Amino acid sequence: MSSLRRAGAWALVFAIFLIAGCAQPTRATGQNGLNSGSWAGRMALQVQDTPSQSFSGAFELRGQPDSGELLLFTPLGGTAARLRWAPGEATLTAAGEVRQFDSVDALVEQATGTSIPVSALFDWLAGTNTAVPGWEADLSQLAEGRLLARRLSPPPEASLRIVLDR
Repeated sequence: MSSLRRAGAWALVFAIFLIAGCAQPTRATGQNGLNSGSWAGRMALQVQDTPSQSFSGAFELRGQPDSGELLLFTPLGGTAARLRWAPGEATLTAAGEVRQFDSVDALVEQATGTSIPVSALFDWLAGTNTAVPGWEADLSQLAEGRLLARRLSPPPEASLRIVLDR
């Protein structure tokens, strides 16, 4: 095989992997929107700590503040983590391990590296701007499927961006 053909073949293989890495997996989800109890899309969490921490990826959120499930997905569509909670129990399943927690708040903090007000998150996604000390939520673009919430105190500052599937 000539070097030009070989380079073309490698370019084709690279392009296929690049396209596959950008593909969004198809998942069965409920209608996104007000009071649906089911949301899917992409989220990005950035924590201004030393060192700075960040996560972004596809997600599905179902349920309500006291009983629900959050699935986080890898870029190729595999499940990176499954967070489940119900009264008196909370479970994180990731990398083949299952860990138990006393509360959804402790579970979310372990999974993300920071506390996130889960009850308020459900309200924000449903269009209710519930006040949480230290947090501010921008729901001005929720009709377009976008939510921004920032924790200003206590340190470290954090920002959570959500773009819902349409």
